[in-house]
Amino acid sequence: MVRINPSILAADFVNMQRDLESIASADFVHVDVMDNHFVPNLTFGPQMVERIQAVSPIPLDVHLMIDRVDVFAPGYAELGCASVTFHAEASDDPVALARAIRARGSRTGLAIKPETPVEPYLEMLEEFDQFLIMTVEPGFGGQSFIDSVMPKLEALRAAATRASSAIWLQVDGGVTLDTIVVAASHGADTFVAGSSVFNGGDPEKAISDLRAQAGHVH
Repeated sequence: MVRINPSILAADFVNMQRDLESIASADFVHVDVMDNHFVPNLTFGPQMVERIQAVSPIPLDVHLMIDRVDVFAPGYAELGCASVTFHAEASDDPVALARAIRARGSRTGLAIKPETPVEPYLEMLEEFDQFLIMTVEPGFGGQSFIDSVMPKLEALRAAATRASSAIWLQVDGGVTLDTIVVAASHGADTFVAGSSVFNGGDPEKAISDLRAQAGHVH
């Protein structure tokens, strides 16, 4: 199954509700939480996420790019977010944190930056519902897709197949009609797209086109 999760990092923050309604045909809305420490940018905190959830027509896929994630991530699950993804690089104990998030009723995801090796996590896939391979350096939207991380996706897909795991494999960064085919062909099934959804003037068509492109591969 192909999932398209538009990133509201590319939306109009002043007209957030309007832009959320424009992506109602997507699977999830991807919400980037940045603290200006883990990444050099500042976006939303829990209060804003709670308000986005209150008006969003689709579930929230929250991506935490923050320090002290072991302390703060469970709070996003307590808000009722459908999925909470945190960075391996920011967590002292990813398995314990994943279990804490799941215990609060949310799906849980593990994210890694482009330079982070995937091998240490291949044997613990059952602890997560989603694995996010960053295809740009996290922190800003509109960057170009880094295709050199595709072997990590292949390794994850192979490990998931061996373990009969239903884990979702997500990519985030530089996803376009061209690069979504590359990512899908290497095993991704869940795609975060920001600029390519919101910048063309017709988000619904952009979502449909991206879904169709990835669907040709799956």
